Amino acid sequence: MRQGGKLRVRLTVLGGLGLTLFNYPLLGLPGGHLAGLPGAFVYLFGIWALLIGLAAWLAERERA
Repeated sequence: MRQGGKLRVRLTVLGGLGLTLFNYPLLGLPGGHLAGLPGAFVYLFGIWALLIGLAAWLAERERA
């Protein structure tokens, strides 16, 4: 498989993971407050930042 093909597959899997993590049953789990912020906001932005970081890491790893 070509190098670009591997990256495409890995990013597709990452997108599927993102869809799973942003689905309702998991969005309903966080409750309460953390550092004065609602738990749902912390969860949403934490997962969002994690997915962006993983995508950047995969892209950079593939380039090297």
